[in-house]
Amino acid sequence: MTPRLTGILLMVTSMVFFTLLDATAKHLVQSLPPVVAVFGRYIVALGLSLAVILRKGNMQLMITGYPVLQVLRGLLLVTSTLLNFVAIMYLQLAQTAAIFFSIPLWVCALSVPILGEKVGLRRWIAVAVGFCGVLLIMRPGTGSFHWAMILSVSASLCGAVYNIVTRKVGGRDRAETSLFYVGFVGALAAATPLPFLWKTPDGLQWVMLGFMGLAGTIGHFMLIQAHRLAPASALAPYMYTQIVWMIAAGYLFFGHLPDLWTLVGAAIVVASGLFVFAGEAGAFKARAPAA
Repeated sequence: MTPRLTGILLMVTSMVFFTLLDATAKHLVQSLPPVVAVFGRYIVALGLSLAVILRKGNMQLMITGYPVLQVLRGLLLVTSTLLNFVAIMYLQLAQTAAIFFSIPLWVCALSVPILGEKVGLRRWIAVAVGFCGVLLIMRPGTGSFHWAMILSVSASLCGAVYNIVTRKVGGRDRAETSLFYVGFVGALAAATPLPFLWKTPDGLQWVMLGFMGLAGTIGHFMLIQAHRLAPASALAPYMYTQIVWMIAAGYLFFGHLPDLWTLVGAAIVVASGLFVFAGEAGAFKARAPAA
């Protein structure tokens, strides 16, 4: 099997693990405060990242060249996770996934003021069309609109800024370092309100909390390894396989099926995201000879 194909398979499998994470979280937040589920997700991730560092025997992996940015990354991701967990209390998994796929559109738009990148007219049009797809999923002003959709949009915005900050630290910090700080900052931030919101999980809920943290950590490791083996332009289309897994999980575990407008909106968001990815890949190739 070629490295490229291995990377694609890892990308698809990581989307399965992220789907299992969200499906488990949706079940848990029906009976546990979302912040307890978030804390469980990140404390397990922290423990697993520490285990990896200890196994490698390199404690230098806990030292970052970007302490402020790493803390910011952790806060952005834990905020995105909390917003997403609250949103999935009320929304179908397919709805939150479809809205979350607007992250590449946010990244493209925000890379101009934050990173100083140039975005051509065609990509701007793709971004605008993609956000129209998000509006089609949400349908504000109709009976299909739910206020939790705003949380889902906010989660995707936090996720986009997290991705942009990750670009900044990725050139210097190792993947193990970044994963450690995500777990550490996420667990610490989620633990802050726990004394006021804590509800002790029962036996099965403890198992599910552990599984959720394990699924998230495995998914992130697979994602990192996939990008080591294959270019982002080759992997990007397979990120959107998650919508298939989310629809399947929503039906199997909760009896939910998305309506036609959600599917159409999701298709528009996915198509726009793929166009943006293709434009970024072309821009990178154009800059490569000069670099």
